[in-house]
Amino acid sequence: MAIGYLTIQARTAHEAIPLEGVQVRVLDSQGNSLYQLFTDESGETGTVPLETLDKSFSQNQYYSGLPYASYNVLAQKAGFDTIYVSNIPIYDQETAVLPLAMIPMQERQRRPAETRIFVGKPAVAMQESRSQEGPADAGEDAQGDRILRQVAIPNPITVHLGPPGTNAANVQVSFPDYVKNVASSEIYPTWPEAALTANIYAIITFALNRVYTEWYRAKGYNFDITNSTAYDQNFVYGRPIYESISRIVDNIFNEYVRRQGQNVPYFTSFCNGTTVTCAGMSQWGTVTLANRGYTPLQILRSYYPKDIELVTTDIITGSLSSYPGTPLRVGSTGLDVQTIQTYLNRIRRNYPAIPAITDPEGTFGESTRAAVAKFQSIFGLSADGIVGKSTWYKISSLYSAVTRLAELDSEGISLGIGTVPPNAILRQGSRGQDVITLQYLLDVASEYYASVPAPDQDGIFGSGTRESVMAFQRAMNIAADGIVGQATWRKLYDVYHGIGENVPIPSPGPSPSPGPSYTEYTVQPGDSLWLIAQRYGTTVEAIKNLNGLTSDALDVGQVLRIPTTQTSPSYTEYTVQPGDSLWLIAQRYGTTVEAIKSLNGLTSDALDVGQVLRIPTAQSSALLQYTVRPGDTLWVIARRYGTTVEAIKSLNGLTSDLLSIGQVLKIPAR
Repeated sequence: MAIGYLTIQARTAHEAIPLEGVQVRVLDSQGNSLYQLFTDESGETGTVPLETLDKSFSQNQYYSGLPYASYNVLAQKAGFDTIYVSNIPIYDQETAVLPLAMIPMQERQRRPAETRIFVGKPAVAMQESRSQEGPADAGEDAQGDRILRQVAIPNPITVHLGPPGTNAANVQVSFPDYVKNVASSEIYPTWPEAALTANIYAIITFALNRVYTEWYRAKGYNFDITNSTAYDQNFVYGRPIYESISRIVDNIFNEYVRRQGQNVPYFTSFCNGTTVTCAGMSQWGTVTLANRGYTPLQILRSYYPKDIELVTTDIITGSLSSYPGTPLRVGSTGLDVQTIQTYLNRIRRNYPAIPAITDPEGTFGESTRAAVAKFQSIFGLSADGIVGKSTWYKISSLYSAVTRLAELDSEGISLGIGTVPPNAILRQGSRGQDVITLQYLLDVASEYYASVPAPDQDGIFGSGTRESVMAFQRAMNIAADGIVGQATWRKLYDVYHGIGENVPIPSPGPSPSPGPSYTEYTVQPGDSLWLIAQRYGTTVEAIKNLNGLTSDALDVGQVLRIPTTQTSPSYTEYTVQPGDSLWLIAQRYGTTVEAIKSLNGLTSDALDVGQVLRIPTAQSSALLQYTVRPGDTLWVIARRYGTTVEAIKSLNGLTSDLLSIGQVLKIPAR
């Protein structure tokens, strides 16, 4: 049986905040649990192997079945809604990276809601007809005056999750992520690289043609493109991305196809070429040509006019600063290096796994290289420590996301958002302070809900604010009338305060003045200074001194600075399930009952279902869990995970090689 791989990344607020301790279960198609994983400080699990079909099936256009095995993922974390992703295709020798955009629970929400995402088969395996419409000729202005002056990468691009004219949601995603999603949703990632590249060029150019000609916006729609394969190209929000596709997109996301002498991106229509035929490119045909040795451009010219060419646009909307044009590496100096160092040092507050940069400002030394390489590793880029085009724009977009959150936090303090919503009923045409409050709350919601666009904060309730209000109302399942009454105000406040309660506050990093560095902690019900000091490996006096406290009294919701000069214990959060005991949980995580009790200030072994425990992870961070299946042996499992039989036996206290179906083993993570 062939093997593919799966990695899960759990983050929130456009990846600005990684979520540690998310419990992730990987299930087979029958719902049996194969792995239980927990995300690390970067919001990522280890990579797990999964059985699938041989890659030859996905490279044969005459194979009538689905050339992969499907798996499901269930992700849970206290304070966040649950995500269930089903029918995830796993391909031979391919790594699928599943992004989980976790949504914080609202204030007063009693139990987490569940978001369900169905991935399903890619478009190349579908038999539905495609009738992509566009300009008959690449140089034709199909929409009269509605055509842009220059080709720009839309960052973000707005995607309608349904055919045009339907009441489906819109989502905004970065353009590179959109292309990766579409390519993973359209074709098989096991195809030859030339075929993958030709298809990705067609996907990029098709989307840029829609944006450049304002195909939908000229018709009064508020989106750039749809996810309907009948009209546009396949896009499944929340699906996994394959590394072979991601690597190509990172290199060419701002390159597109045009005819010589023209500026407009060519209308690169396509279909699978087997069950569905069209006048454009045959997806399966690209595989045949790639196997004959054709280059991506030669493949494209086999389906589109012979005078097409590949060109680059350096115009990217929403970008803080443009790529300097040449890669930055060890030995580079100047303002561009200083910019990257500034960005990485700020991102490091949210992603502490990125090492500190100690090189002089503007000098690309070894510590800058190490920081770049770790950033690349966290975000699925080639970890070569060189800041090329894709790394530059990813660092820039992450810096924009983390600083945007900080700005919103500061703005919320200055606006004085309380606990009681305004009484005003707002609608299009309203003005004033209450409108500013509304726009601010919508801006905050837009960071966590992809379907809610951020309005301009100008104090004027215009069409953009109305569009944002209606999107928020649809997300909250209340009447989407664009009018802000008490129900909408209440939901806005519930979302805002829920974010404040449940989203972890990134450490501000080392204090610029002499003295101990610190992290921030929000006081929870039942906390005392002694418990907090024990939890973080410090003292009551140290906490009181750092916060200027004169007594031991604490208020729920109070934010404390906790000294981190001593190594604070690493932990993950676990929600107690029916049948759990401290002994079972300790065995599951490779720790002890005493360690769990000490970290949580417990005086007995009694547990309550739903209780959230902090579990020490120092001993278990390098472990995976595996459930024994029919046909497994210790030798097979050890080979699959790149370890030894002796290591598994020692880790699990086994005295023989005998296994039982359903037995849970601890496996050293690769």
